[in-house]
Amino acid sequence: MLVAGFPAQAFGTNCYVVAAGPGEQCVVVDPGIGVLDQLDALLAEHRLHPAAVLLTHGHLDHTFSVAPVCGARGITAYVHPGDREMLADPAKGLSADLTALFGGRLPYTEPEDVAELTDGGTLHLAGLEITVDHAPGHTGGSVLFRLPAGEDPAWEAEQLCLSGDVLFAGSIGRTDLPGGSMPAMLTSLRKKILPLADDTVVLPGHGPATTIGRERATNPYLAEASGAGGAAPTRGL
Repeated sequence: MLVAGFPAQAFGTNCYVVAAGPGEQCVVVDPGIGVLDQLDALLAEHRLHPAAVLLTHGHLDHTFSVAPVCGARGITAYVHPGDREMLADPAKGLSADLTALFGGRLPYTEPEDVAELTDGGTLHLAGLEITVDHAPGHTGGSVLFRLPAGEDPAWEAEQLCLSGDVLFAGSIGRTDLPGGSMPAMLTSLRKKILPLADDTVVLPGHGPATTIGRERATNPYLAEASGAGGAAPTRGL
């Protein structure tokens, strides 16, 4: 298993590539704003060939580069139907302030080939088996991507979870943008995050990696979702 990533120039959105190993096909997860040069360098470093782009949700800071990444290689972008409309019109997921901030200055293009993700479905891409969990709250179509960690001892885990803006180290994604819902987020945390094994490595949409065990012990939002109470600042777009 090869997993590598870097934060985008804008909003620090983590872009990941996941492959069975160097020199293989890979999936690209959440190519955000200004990532193309870094992504190309990372792909060249590991001799990887993208087979698909996976989107944890439809916010612009996670999707901005999806069309050029897919278009240059003739590959498919995968998104949950709850966020599909944001690929055509990113403003549907932004607040009035964020819409004014971007102000049409970022030239965005909808990807040509889009496939929809289903809750509990399994994707077989690039020699990987990836489970999709619909986890609304940050957006209506937010998802988690889970896959076996393989035999790499660096992970010390059996499972990886690319959590998008559902779960961060010490916090969660904001729920005040269009399509967001704090009750839905707490339900997702309770039903989709808390059941995961403690040694599951979490690769979030922003910030450093963490584990489910660490978050179960320290993240006040998981305490709230489990009924123990708590609150903390959120981050993300």
